[in-house]
This record gives sequence, structure tokens and C-alpha cells, in this order.
Amino acid sequence: MQSRAIAKRPPIAGAGPLRGRVRFDVANRLFLRLYQCSNLMHKNGARHVGAYGATTQQWAVLGALAARAKGMSVKDLIEFLLLSRQNLTAVLDRLEARSWIERVKDPEDGRSRLIRLSEEGERVWAAMREPIESFYAGALAGLGEAEQTQLNELMDKLKGGLETV
Repeated sequence: MQSRAIAKRPPIAGAGPLRGRVRFDVANRLFLRLYQCSNLMHKNGARHVGAYGATTQQWAVLGALAARAKGMSVKDLIEFLLLSRQNLTAVLDRLEARSWIERVKDPEDGRSRLIRLSEEGERVWAAMREPIESFYAGALAGLGEAEQTQLNELMDKLKGGLETV
């Protein structure tokens, strides 16, 4: 029996039969595989940075910040990593408590703050690079360079589709 809240919802745009564009069984397997890969990435990735006491979310934040020396706003980090403000705030608080990041005034807007790696964060990130590269190499060992590029392009297309749903 459906609850009233669910029964009264308007239909989802584009919902309904897939009409031959995508077979349900193939799509279902694909999304289950993505779910499995995500879980394995977190589980096995955490082992590679575990010696630093870092989580895969912390690793993602550090990696995003390492690529931007001047730092990023919280809003930009949220948009880039697709995290909620609540989740990102908790990760940033833990990284700041470890002195791996710092919050500094934005030189272009003194009212705003940027998040950037601290000196300690840069040192830790540099040390984490070797185990992360090892993780990447092991995870991608079965794919050639062209396949890795193709997979990245396909994942970008899927991400675009997920953003429109």
C-alpha cells in the first residue's frame, strides 16, 4: 500500500518506459556496478591513505585544494566535489583541527574566506601522493590509456545525465 505522500507526487519528467533507448536490465546492472565501484573505491582507497588517518572524503578535499594554490571557496568546493554543505563543513573542521587546511581572507573579496592547504597540509599531501598513485595504478591496471580517457569521457556524460534527472 502506498503512502499518501508518495501517491500524490507528480510524475517524474522523463519517467516511464525506456522505449528501447536503454534496456532496464542493462541499466540496472550498470548502476549496481557503479554503486559497487564507489563502495570499493572508499573501502580500498581508505586503506591506501589509512597510515595518515585520512578518509577518502578528506583525500578528495586535499586533492581539490592541492590543484588550486590560492584556495577555493566553500561554495566552489561544494560544487566541485558535489558534497552537501553539512558534509563538507564536517570534513573541513576535521582537516583544520589537524592543521592540514587553513581558512584565509579572499584577496579579491576581504569579506569572503578561501580554504587552502596549510604548510602541514602540503607536506601531508606530498607524502600521500605515493600511496594514492599506487591505488590509481592498481585500480586502473586493466585499462589502457585510451580506455581510461574513454571511461572518463563516458563518466562525464553519465554525470551530466544524473545532473538533469
